[in-house]
Amino acid sequence: MEVEVPHHAHADPMSRRVGVLVSIVGILLSVLTISSHRAHTQAVIERTKVNDDWAFYQAKKIRANVYDVGLTLLGELSGDAARSAGAAQKLTAARDKEANEAKALQEDARDQEKRSDLEEDRALRYDIGEGMLELGLVLCSLYFLSRNTLFPLIGIVASIGGVAMGIAGYVLK
Repeated sequence: MEVEVPHHAHADPMSRRVGVLVSIVGILLSVLTISSHRAHTQAVIERTKVNDDWAFYQAKKIRANVYDVGLTLLGELSGDAARSAGAAQKLTAARDKEANEAKALQEDARDQEKRSDLEEDRALRYDIGEGMLELGLVLCSLYFLSRNTLFPLIGIVASIGGVAMGIAGYVLK
């Protein structure tokens, strides 16, 4: 946002203070905007990992079910139980292996979901902080048009809220 300051305003000490305030809020806004973008990117990465983990879990469950169907068919279609015992043992071992790996993957996927949710919460806090800093920047800038000191005061309050939300996003664990 570009604000043009009239030449006669350079003598006004309040204009200088508000100008410095606008600059500081702008710097804080840029830092929080970058943090917000990075948090959103990380949230997408985390969510992709979650989706991959659940897909792998489903594949393991499907394999375990296929082995289970194979065992059922072997038991029903085999006339000689002694002859099919070796195959049944292999199918049982494969089924149990897939089922155990699926349980471990399910736990990993749930942990990954928690990390993803945390990153999404962080991004939301950064977004709210970014919006509040933008509001603070605009309100402070309105002083140059109105010469009303109420605008920078409200802008400071909004900016403090924005910084607080940014800090809340940063310390979120």
